[in-house]
Amino acid sequence: MAQVAFIGLGVMGFPMAGHLAAGGHDVTVYNRSAAKAEAWVAKHGGRAAATPRAAAEGQEFVFACVGNDDDLRSVTIGADGAFAGMAAGALFVDHTTASATVARELAAAADGKFGVLDAPVSGGQAGAENGRLTVMIGGGADDFARAKPVIGCYGANISHIGAAGGGQLAKMVNQICIAGAVQGLAEGLAFAQAAGLDPEAVIGAISKGAAQSWQMENRWKTMVSGTFDFGFAVDWMRKDLAICLEQAKETGARLPLTALVDQFYADVQAMGGRRWDTSSLIARLGAPK
Repeated sequence: MAQVAFIGLGVMGFPMAGHLAAGGHDVTVYNRSAAKAEAWVAKHGGRAAATPRAAAEGQEFVFACVGNDDDLRSVTIGADGAFAGMAAGALFVDHTTASATVARELAAAADGKFGVLDAPVSGGQAGAENGRLTVMIGGGADDFARAKPVIGCYGANISHIGAAGGGQLAKMVNQICIAGAVQGLAEGLAFAQAAGLDPEAVIGAISKGAAQSWQMENRWKTMVSGTFDFGFAVDWMRKDLAICLEQAKETGARLPLTALVDQFYADVQAMGGRRWDTSSLIARLGAPK
């Protein structure tokens, strides 16, 4: 059993912290909204702290899962930040999808006093709730080895990518690939419907071949029915794609399809779909039911 803190109890962090408690770890939580932290304690036990610093004090591991770079800085840096409370030899594990720049900033801020891993996740709300997340990790190999068994409480596929920032860069690759896959599936389904085909028959025919994908397997039915309430919102996908596009500018990588799909998601936002899940790209195609 480890002494751990978890900072950020959103749709991902709340169940992830719950899996740590179910795994026998002693968990202290912090959330910007104290009511959410109190609700977590009522469900899972443990303790709620008033500040990130208080949550981090005396802990072996401090986990975080917040919204973006600025949110991450706000809970780590400063007098009330987690870093001010962390002891020498502790380990900070960040599950936020953020930039590689902030991951490296935090690693530098630790200055060798404690370890820092950037560890964004993929798998969405369902993966967090079921404890089946994919976790991509940047940072030291020894820190990775130390953290992996604890992350295993909710991570089904845990990979060490490289030095600080490597996890965030891998998550960018993940989001780039998803954007293209969802757009392709949306267009394929819209085409099938416009041609008068039975989508179920078409998917049955192609889903065991080269066209197969996680998106096809898990989202084609709900895309056809116009049901877009599966957790990872368009607003968050646009945040992630903005990180990808900014990183591409720095490295000189070309992302023409990603930039185009990002604008398609802007169309979905304009349709009122800011909180729809990412499969809602089909909505902008006006696919017949």
